[in-house]
Amino acid sequence: MEILGLGLGMVLLFIGFGLLIGVLFGFFGMGGSFLVTPALLVMGYPTRVAVGSGLAFVFGTSVIATLKHRDMGQVDYKLGVLMIAGTTAGIEAGKRIVIYLESLGLAGSIISVTYVFLLGGIGAFVTYEAVKGDSGGGIDHDEADAEADADDIPEIAKKIQSYRVPPMMSLRGGVSVSLWLILAVAFATGLLSGLLGVGGGFIRMPALFYLIGVPVPIAVGTDLFEIVFSGGLGSFLYAMDGGVDLSIVVPLLGGSAFGARIGSAATSIVDEDEIKVYFGLMLLGGALAVAVREVGNVYGIEGLNTVSLVLILGAALMVSGAVVHSSITALREESQASSPA
Repeated sequence: MEILGLGLGMVLLFIGFGLLIGVLFGFFGMGGSFLVTPALLVMGYPTRVAVGSGLAFVFGTSVIATLKHRDMGQVDYKLGVLMIAGTTAGIEAGKRIVIYLESLGLAGSIISVTYVFLLGGIGAFVTYEAVKGDSGGGIDHDEADAEADADDIPEIAKKIQSYRVPPMMSLRGGVSVSLWLILAVAFATGLLSGLLGVGGGFIRMPALFYLIGVPVPIAVGTDLFEIVFSGGLGSFLYAMDGGVDLSIVVPLLGGSAFGARIGSAATSIVDEDEIKVYFGLMLLGGALAVAVREVGNVYGIEGLNTVSLVLILGAALMVSGAVVHSSITALREESQASSPA
């Protein structure tokens, strides 16, 4: 039995994978395309299709999750528009690089190596900061309308904010930062979107928090708002070159539609500090998965492709499960606290 040209087993696999990633997207503001694109590469899809389909998936999922965060008042539209301006230029530059690398036959290898170093580096940093526990980030998700306390802003962001390069922009949460820093972060993440087929959230959300100093809830909501545009633009540009496969995107979106609502709702009841270490480990798992696949390709070991896919799916399952488990635990504690003795 085939659906959208895929066997039933593959369709169910994509739906399940989309569900897990939807939870991640809604909670962290990071679409999981950094897991989707490597997974498609492991499955043997061409680089352009893996990148373009990853961006199309990000676009669909971000719309769902952004609506939820908008209702919670966790979107800074001024910051989002500035990010869109820088991201647009970055996406076009990244797409041109991919097409050029494809003409040289180097796209797959270079993108894979970039994934390993980028995911590994960010994953190690986030895990270290979470384990160290003194870097700030203790802002609860339900404090989106409050101004950020000085103790809640990471030391890196405090240092950057001390450089007053005009024009300065006042953002939600009582943050004041240079316009040039915002545009630089936007261009860099847009370049990643076009080059790697990711929404850029796995680097943009940490950048908004650790570099710009935006409170975590607003960083998540604004990141999602920006991804609606960057993912939509990126997928359109790739679709024009035949790089979007709807048989992949549709079942992924089917699963993520439900998962994104769960993840977004969890932001109001779960402290992100409980999950941050798992998120860092997930990035490290993604980096390891891509590295394993590349080793398998170099040495012709087919079994390593399966190991890589299991690592990717396992990383998504681990963190999604942690979010759901923490949500259920928090709801139970709240219920017990409100019950009469």
